[in-house]
Amino acid sequence: MGLRLALAVLLALASAMAVADRGNKGGNDARQRQMSQEDRQRMRDDVRDAYRQRQERPQKARQQQMSPEERGRLRRDIEDANKDLKR
Repeated sequence: MGLRLALAVLLALASAMAVADRGNKGGNDARQRQMSQEDRQRMRDDVRDAYRQRQERPQKARQQQMSPEERGRLRRDIEDANKDLKR
């Protein structure tokens, strides 16, 4: 009975040490993964640029919208082209 108890205690200690060791390694990885000030600033600038470009897109799309007359002409042209293809 004493041998089993000693073995259980040793097993528990070994597993506790393994878990504690994993926790320490994770801390080192986190420090290595931290971004430098330059990287953070570069990322901020990239996000700002992307946001500005996104804001400009809808304005460009509105400028390129077709008038109702142009849409009607285009629709008729497509219908005519489709009729010619069917023949």
